[in-house]
Amino acid sequence: MLDADIKAQLDQYLQLLEGDVLLKVSAGSDKVSKETLELVDELATMSTKIKVEKAELERTPSFSVNRVGEDTGITFAGIPLGHEFTSLVLALLQVSGRPPKEEQSIIDQIKNIKGEYHFETYVSLTCNNCPDVVQALNLMSLLNPNITHTMIEGGAYKDEVDSKNIMAVPTVYLNGEFFESGRMSMKDILSKLGSAQDPSEFNNKDPFDVLVVGGGAAGASSAIYAARKGIRTGIVTERFGGQMLDTVGIENFISVKYTEGEKLAAHLEEHVNEYDIDVMDSQRVKGIEKKALVEVELENGAVLKSKTAIIATGARWRNVGVPGEQEFRNKGVTYCPHCDGPLFEGKDVAVIGGGNSGIEAAIDLAGVVKHVTVLEFLPELKADSVLQDRLNSLPNVTVIKNAQTTEITGNDSVEGISYKDRETGETHHVELQGVFVQIGLVPNTEWLEGTIETERGHIVVDSSGATNIPGVFAAGDCTNSPYKQIIISMGSGATAALGAFDYLIRN
Repeated sequence: MLDADIKAQLDQYLQLLEGDVLLKVSAGSDKVSKETLELVDELATMSTKIKVEKAELERTPSFSVNRVGEDTGITFAGIPLGHEFTSLVLALLQVSGRPPKEEQSIIDQIKNIKGEYHFETYVSLTCNNCPDVVQALNLMSLLNPNITHTMIEGGAYKDEVDSKNIMAVPTVYLNGEFFESGRMSMKDILSKLGSAQDPSEFNNKDPFDVLVVGGGAAGASSAIYAARKGIRTGIVTERFGGQMLDTVGIENFISVKYTEGEKLAAHLEEHVNEYDIDVMDSQRVKGIEKKALVEVELENGAVLKSKTAIIATGARWRNVGVPGEQEFRNKGVTYCPHCDGPLFEGKDVAVIGGGNSGIEAAIDLAGVVKHVTVLEFLPELKADSVLQDRLNSLPNVTVIKNAQTTEITGNDSVEGISYKDRETGETHHVELQGVFVQIGLVPNTEWLEGTIETERGHIVVDSSGATNIPGVFAAGDCTNSPYKQIIISMGSGATAALGAFDYLIRN
C-alpha cells in the first residue's frame, strides 16, 4: 500500500512512537478490505510498537487506533492515504502518548465537555480542507472519553454518501444528524458545541503597537515585518492561511517552482511563530473604531486595542446570486472542484466562469465526471490560451458563451441549471447534478461598512497602505490593489507594516 518514499518518511515518524498502539481492524473479502489489511499489516511490520487485532467494528472495512486495553474512539473507515495520510500519522503518534501541539486552554475545554458526542466525517482523499476537521475531531476523541470520531472515505462508502445526499466535503455528522460542512478548526468545533473561549481572555490583553486583522498572505507578512521592528504585534484571524488553504497548485510564487496552498500557509505560520506575535485564531472580527486607540471588536463581544491596525481580511469566492444557489449549497452547488469533484464521479456538472479558475476546474473535473458544461457570461473565454487549448482537446466538455445563469434548479439537490443566451434572449435548461461556481473574488469588508472608505467593497489605500483613518492600514486582496496574487499580497503586507511603523514613530 505504501511506496518507498512514503515508507521512508513514515519510518522517521514511527520512531517517535512513545508507547504501544493497537490497531483493531474489521475487514471482509472486498477490495478495500484487502487494502485495509495490507495497510495495517504494513504499519505493524514497520514498528514493534504497533500491533494488529481483528475485530468487528460498526463499518467494514475500517480500523480503529487504540492504546492497549483502552479504546480511544478514533476510527478510519476506508484507506486514509492522500491528504488524510497526515491524519493517520498524527493519530498513531498521539495515541502512543506523544503530546499534541495544542494550547492548554483548548485541551482543558475539550476535557470539560459533558455528554455523549459521536462524530462522523465524510471526506475525499483529494480534499485539502478535510484533514483539519479529521485531526481536530480525532484529538477530541483522544482527550475526552465521551467523544468518538470516525473518518469515512467517500469513495469506499459511496452508497452511504449517496443515501445521505452528501455533495461536499468535509461533511460532519454528530450523533447521526448533520452537524456542519466545510473547513472547521478546533476552535470552530468547540464554539459550535457551546464551548467558546471566554471573552475576558481578549479584553485583558495589553494594547498592541500593531494589530493585524487577517491571517492570510498579507496578514502574515504584515505581522512578521512589524515584529521584526521589536514592537508589540498581534494577529486576530478567522483561520490562519486564509484563501491559500483553498488553493491547490501554486506555480507563480517567485523562486519556488511549485508548491501548494496548504504547504505555503503552514510555512507562513511557522515563520510567524518564530517571532513574539500573539496569534488569536478562529476569531471573527465585528467592527473597528478609532478612539484614543484603535479598537477592534470581536463577534464574541471582546475588544482588542492597538495603537495601529492593519486590515488584511482578504477575499472569498464570489456568488452567482441566482435562485437556487444558496438553497443547494453543499447539495450540488460547490466552490471547490478539487475537494468535491470526486463526489460527482460519473455525473453531469456545470462550471460557471470562463477565467483561469473556471477552465482549470473544468479540465480537472473532465477526468472524473461524465460531462462538463462551461457557462461563460462574455462572448469569449478569459482563460489563458494554453488552458483553452487543453480544454478544447477534451471530448466530454461543452463550452457555452454569452450565457447568463438565471437559476439553479432541483428538489432535494441540484437537478439542472437555466441560462439565458445574451445574444438571442432565449432561455435554455441543462439537466445535471452539480454546479461549480468559479467567477472570481469578493473582498471580506462588509464589517467595515460606514467606517472606512471603500471602492466597490475594496478598501482604498495610499502608497504606504494607509486608509482614510489615521493609524489604520490595509493590505492584500481586500484593498483596491488592481491585481490579486499571493506574492502581491505579501508585498503589500510588508508595505502596510512599514507604514504603520513610520506612523508610530511620527505620532
